[in-house]
Amino acid sequence: MKLKHTFLAAMLLSPLSQAAQQTTIENSQSISSQLLQIQANKMTEQGKQWGLSGEEYQRYEQLMDGPRGTQSPGLDPLTALGIEAKSDAERKKYAEQWVRQEFARTEKELKFQRAVDAAWQRLYPGALPVNMGNASGVAHDSGGRLALFVRSEDCATCDAKLSAVLADNRPVDIYLVDSQGSDDALRSWALDHHIPVEKVRKRQITLNHDGGRWMRFGNGLMPVLLQQAGDGKWAIAAF
Repeated sequence: MKLKHTFLAAMLLSPLSQAAQQTTIENSQSISSQLLQIQANKMTEQGKQWGLSGEEYQRYEQLMDGPRGTQSPGLDPLTALGIEAKSDAERKKYAEQWVRQEFARTEKELKFQRAVDAAWQRLYPGALPVNMGNASGVAHDSGGRLALFVRSEDCATCDAKLSAVLADNRPVDIYLVDSQGSDDALRSWALDHHIPVEKVRKRQITLNHDGGRWMRFGNGLMPVLLQQAGDGKWAIAAF
C-alpha cells in the first residue's frame, strides 16, 4: 500500500517538477540572452568611439587577447585592425580612419597648446616656461619609464637629447623613427652612439623601430621624450 501511495504521489508531482525545470531553463536562457545583448551593446558603443562597428570592435578585443596583444600591448583599435587586416582594401580603410582621427586629435591638442601659451603671456608675461629638472628635462623623482624618439639623419638635437637621457641613467625605450624596420640599421646606429650594451641586455634600455608610435604620441616634435604615468598612459615630458 505504501508503494502505491508513493507511486501516486510521484505521478502527481512529476508534472509540477517538469514545469519548474522548464521555467528554470527558460529563465537561464533569458538571462544569457540579456547578457549577450548587453555585451553586444557595449561593443557597439565602444566601436562608435573609433568609427567601428560592434563586430569590428569585438575582433579588436579578440586580437588583443591573442599574440598581437602580447607582441604589441596597448595598441588602439584602428592600429591593431590595420596591422592584422585581411586585405589591402581593409588595411587602406583603417589607415584612413586612423589618419582622420589623429588629425582631429592633433587639432584639439594644438588649440589647447595655443590657449596655454596665451595664458602664460597673460598671467606671467615676464616668465619663460621651462622644464624644471635635470639635463633630460625630466625630474628624477617624477617616476615612470621614458620613451625617446629620435632620428639618425640631420638631427644634432637628437644626439644631444640622447646623451642627456643616457647620462640620467633612467630606464628608457629608444625609438629610431627612420630605421625603416631594419635591424641592421638600428644596431649600427646604436653602436655609433655608444648605447651601453649591458643596459640593453638588462632591458634598462630597449632599442625599437618606431612603427608609427611617434606619429601617435610625439605631436610632430623631434626629438621628443615621453614619460609613462601611473595609469600607463604616455605624455610628453620634454623636447
